[in-house]
Amino acid sequence: MEFFRIKKDIPFMRHALIFNVISLITFVAAVFFLATRGLHFSIEFTGGTVLEVNYATAPQLEPIRKALSNDGFVDFQVQNFGSSRDVMIRLPNREGESSAQISERVKATLAKVEGPAAELRRVEFVGPQVGKELASDGGLALLLVVAGIVAYLAVRFEWRLAVSAIVANLHDVVIILGFFAFFQWEFSLPVLAAVLAVLGYSVNESVVVFDRVRETFRNSRKRGLSVEEVIDHAITSTISRTMITHGSTEMMVLSMLVFGGPTLFYFALALTIGILFGIYSSVLVAAPLAKWLGVKREQFIIQPKKKEEAVV
Repeated sequence: MEFFRIKKDIPFMRHALIFNVISLITFVAAVFFLATRGLHFSIEFTGGTVLEVNYATAPQLEPIRKALSNDGFVDFQVQNFGSSRDVMIRLPNREGESSAQISERVKATLAKVEGPAAELRRVEFVGPQVGKELASDGGLALLLVVAGIVAYLAVRFEWRLAVSAIVANLHDVVIILGFFAFFQWEFSLPVLAAVLAVLGYSVNESVVVFDRVRETFRNSRKRGLSVEEVIDHAITSTISRTMITHGSTEMMVLSMLVFGGPTLFYFALALTIGILFGIYSSVLVAAPLAKWLGVKREQFIIQPKKKEEAVV
């Protein structure tokens, strides 16, 4: 059911070249920042010290974060785990300082925080080797997801549409990573999960648009539509679905971004960037690229099988 219908097709393809130039510039910029600045990996990837602290009553996390920051700790993570009375503190490795020394400093810092007394339950050192394994496993997971999407699109669509959708999805991933490299936002396991989620989310939008392109091509014989008109019609006819679906999803993601706290902030931020660029890439990257690759009606017409002549 459509909540509104646009009577006249929006001429997206009239500005296809401009959209592709903008996409190319943002893609190249993202690759440049990734190559020159790199990603700011979290403790899960670089290694560090993990402390588990228990309180008699549920503490406020923000005063703990403020106290750690005032005492010179940087790039730390403070979050609840298990229950609201249990707090996990993650700290990066520091040269010339052992885990025991770090834990003593943290205990002294927590003692300054007003509220219930903190009881240190566990101190664990995460070596850089473990972080490297997590990074390699995360990269492998990303490659497997991309390979699965490529295989699915190759089977689902004619190769021109499949290549266009693949390029658009990789465009989204590189843009997200480019943002994190440029601003040096912390890249953690939740952010990696968000990138994987965006891949699946973005490919769904491309599939919907290209399904309508294929359907319109097959039904355009009587209407005499050009390639540009077919693509414009496909995008316009699915735009209400795009706005409702992405708008609803973004409302949920924005609630995590605003109210989720530091624990969910970068996860929600990566999803927000991915959703916005997912809409852009499906409509203004994949569709124009399919046009440049030479998509046309004859590629989607199913030729009727010739009947075999009867043998006399």
